[in-house]
Amino acid sequence: MSFQQFISILIARKKLILSIFAIVVATTTLISLVLPKSYKAVTTILVDFKTPDPVTGALGQAMIMPEFMATQVDIIGSDRVARRVVKMLGLDQDPQLLAEWKEDSGGIGTVEGYYADILSKKLDIKPSRESNVISIEYSNGDPKLAASVANAFAEAYLDTSVELMVEPAKRYSEWFVQRAKQVRDKLEKQQASLSAYQKEKGIISVDERLDVENNRLNELSTQLTLLEAQKSDAMSRQAQAQDKFDSNPDVMNNPVIQNLRTTITAAEGKLQQASNELGDNHPQIKQQKAELESLRSKLKSEMANVASSLGINTQVSIQKEDEIREALDKQKQRVLDLKKQHDAVSVLQKDVESTQRDYDSINQRQNQTNLQSQSQQTNISVLTPASEPVKPAKPKVLLNILVSIFLGGMLGIGFALLMEIKERRIRSVEDLAEIDTPVLGELTVQKISPTRQKRLKQFKLGMTA
Repeated sequence: MSFQQFISILIARKKLILSIFAIVVATTTLISLVLPKSYKAVTTILVDFKTPDPVTGALGQAMIMPEFMATQVDIIGSDRVARRVVKMLGLDQDPQLLAEWKEDSGGIGTVEGYYADILSKKLDIKPSRESNVISIEYSNGDPKLAASVANAFAEAYLDTSVELMVEPAKRYSEWFVQRAKQVRDKLEKQQASLSAYQKEKGIISVDERLDVENNRLNELSTQLTLLEAQKSDAMSRQAQAQDKFDSNPDVMNNPVIQNLRTTITAAEGKLQQASNELGDNHPQIKQQKAELESLRSKLKSEMANVASSLGINTQVSIQKEDEIREALDKQKQRVLDLKKQHDAVSVLQKDVESTQRDYDSINQRQNQTNLQSQSQQTNISVLTPASEPVKPAKPKVLLNILVSIFLGGMLGIGFALLMEIKERRIRSVEDLAEIDTPVLGELTVQKISPTRQKRLKQFKLGMTA
C-alpha cells in the first residue's frame, strides 16, 4: 500500500475515523470527570549510612550493600508495619469499621490483618536510585487521611526498625546471661581446685620454692664434686703412707714426727761423741743406746699412727661423700616433685586464666548486647513528613484527554483499514494495476472557480424553471 492509497482510504473513511475518535475522546473525558478524585500524600525517609552504631561505635557495613535498601522497602510494605499503622490510627477500635469488617469477612481473621491488607493495596514505596531516600506514597479520596496514613507508615517503620534491631539483641543478651553463669560456675570450680591443690601441697609460691631447691641442688652437687676430689686425694695419700712411711709427705711433715726425728738426731750425735770418749761398754753409753732405741721405736709408732690417721680421713671422706650423695638424690627427687607440682599448678592456673578470659569476653558482649537491647536509636529518620495534598493526583483529566486523542486517532485509523480490507474498493489507478485491469483513461477533477460555480448554478435554476 502506497502512501497515496493510504491517504485515499483515510479520506474515504473519514466519517468512521472521526466517529470513533469522537467516541473515544468523549468517553475518556466523561469517565475522567466522573471518576472520584484520589489524593496522594508523600513522606520521605532518610537512611543514614554514615551514622556509627551508638554502642560499638562502628559503621554498619551491611547498610552499604545494595540489598539493604531493598530490604527496607520490603519492611515498609510488610504486614507487620501495616498492622502497626492500623493500631496507630485506631482503625481496629472504630465501631463502623468493625461492623464493615464483620460484614465483609464474616468475622474470620483479625480486623488488623483485614485493614492492613486494604492499606497496603494503596501504598507505593519508591527507593531513590542515586540517594539514601525512600518515598512512601499513599493514595486516598480524603487528602487528610492520605497524609495521616503516609505519616503513620513512616512512624510505624521507624518503630519496627528499632524493634528489629532490639529483639535480636534481647535474645543475645539472655543467652549471654546464661552463658556467663555457666562460665562463672566453671571458673569458681577451677579456682577452688587450684586453691585446694596449693593447700594440700603447702604451695605458696611454686616458682620461688623451685628456685631455692634448685640452688640447694646445685650446692650439693658442688659439695659432692669437692668431696670426691678430697676422697681421691686421701686414698692416694693413704696408699703412699702404707707403702713407705719415710717418703710420705703427710707422715714426714707431721710436727710430732719432726720433733722425734730431731730428738733422735740429737741423741745419735751425743751417743757418737760419748762413744768416742767413754767406749762402747760404758754404762752411760748403754743407757744412751737404750734411750735412742726407745725414741726410734716411738718414731715408728707415731709414723704408724699418722699413716693410720690418713686411713681414718679417707673413711671420713667416703662417709661424707655417701651422705652428700644421698642428700643430693633426695634433693633431686624433691626438685622433681616440685616440678611436677609446678606443672600441675601451671595447668590449673592456665585453665583458670583461660576461663577468666572467656568470662570477661562474655561479660563484655553481654553488656554490649544489653545496651543494644535498651537502645531506642536508629539511623533512619523522617526527611519530609507528608502534608495534606491540595490537588488530586487522580484522575489526570488533561493527560487522559491527550492520551484519548492519540488512542482515538489510532483506533479510527485501525478500524478504517480493517473495513477497507473487508470491503475493498477501487480508488486509484494503482488499485487497478494490482488486479491486472487495463486502464483506458483517467479523469481528473478540476477545481471550478467561484464565479463559474455561480453561473452554473444560475443556469441549472433557469433550466428547471
